[in-house]
Amino acid sequence: MTNHVHLLCTPRVENAVSSMMQALGRQYVRYFNFSYKRTGTLWEGRFKSCLVEEARYLLHLYRYIELNPVRAGMVEHPSDYAWSSYSINALGKTSELCTPNFLYFALGRDKEERQENYRALFNHHVEETLLEEVRAAVNKGLVLGNERFKAEIESLTGRRMKSKSMGRPLGWRKEMPCDI
Repeated sequence: MTNHVHLLCTPRVENAVSSMMQALGRQYVRYFNFSYKRTGTLWEGRFKSCLVEEARYLLHLYRYIELNPVRAGMVEHPSDYAWSSYSINALGKTSELCTPNFLYFALGRDKEERQENYRALFNHHVEETLLEEVRAAVNKGLVLGNERFKAEIESLTGRRMKSKSMGRPLGWRKEMPCDI
């Protein structure tokens, strides 16, 4: 995209995504600053991420990411965007950068069937409720999944994985007892 990048990563070791982003930031910023004879930071703040429940959300997330240039009006179809994995997953282009997820392999018995079924996922745009759910999870660093999955992650990490409602809690203005 013109002002951000989407990466769908499945880490193999703890903190792998953070380490990857840190290394990428150091190396790319050094290269960019040298190439354009500039100094200083290049990006605004830390990267945003969320944990995804694979079984329910992974293929939806592929659609969310690969339809993003279409939603932005940059291209007519995801296959028209050069910086997308759509041509790998849907059209069979080879790349050493992308490793298919096991759910991708479940789309068909052979390469052609998987590609055909993957393309069929893009016959409809991403529903507005899913767009909002993905954006909220990423922007707030929460979990993208069902309630059971969120509760399981909360239990494992000890961190809240659901948004709290905004504003002060109900009843905060109750009269305090007064000793006069």
